[in-house]
Amino acid sequence: MGTREQGPICPVVYQTRAETDQRVRAPATLDPVAATTIDYQDSAVEVHRIVVGPVDNNVYIVRCKATGESALIDAANEHDKLLELCRALDVRQVLETHGHWDHIQAVEAVRDAGIDVAVTAADASMLPSYDQLLDDRSTLTVGRLTMHTIATPGHTPGSMCFSVEGTPLLFSGDTLFPGGPGNTSFEHSDFGTIITSIEDRLFSEFGPDTIVLPGHGRGTTIGTESPHLDEWVERGW
Repeated sequence: MGTREQGPICPVVYQTRAETDQRVRAPATLDPVAATTIDYQDSAVEVHRIVVGPVDNNVYIVRCKATGESALIDAANEHDKLLELCRALDVRQVLETHGHWDHIQAVEAVRDAGIDVAVTAADASMLPSYDQLLDDRSTLTVGRLTMHTIATPGHTPGSMCFSVEGTPLLFSGDTLFPGGPGNTSFEHSDFGTIITSIEDRLFSEFGPDTIVLPGHGRGTTIGTESPHLDEWVERGW
């Protein structure tokens, strides 16, 4: 966990927080997908988001439109809702951005349902169980989509971001938020390390129009955040 103050929102992709909360927190319906917000879609991919748990974690489901297969990013909490979405959207794998408690409360439930959970080796001991280890600069297949792994230590030693090839999407976990990096006040967190990760692996490798979808709160873009790196370094958080 570790959020920043909510900053500017990407106007093309996002609704207001009030509108989002109204949809996400709506009473259960026969269609679990109706409880999600679509944060992005094009001809190949759609991204569903639902907010769960006591600290409002974003859970994303990346769905290949061609095959209907999906991957879920961060099995955070409220496993009953997530399992319904996994069945409705044909989730084949769960990808953990890191191992903090608020991002992993539904891990055992999705594994019990037969869905593999992947996490980095550096954060694997923080999970109750897992199936696969994620390596830096590797590729993952979701239907006909290709996702890429980007190691961004700092918030935790094994924090990982994910991009989707051919799209402007970057799932940043708790590494990058509107207004700055994720919280580094935890044990095994390090401010210098997260700044290096953001500068070298995100700002240097992704263009300004890249849509950043974090683990909590609203999204942003690389172009919105990158001019402020020196400010973050100077303030120290």
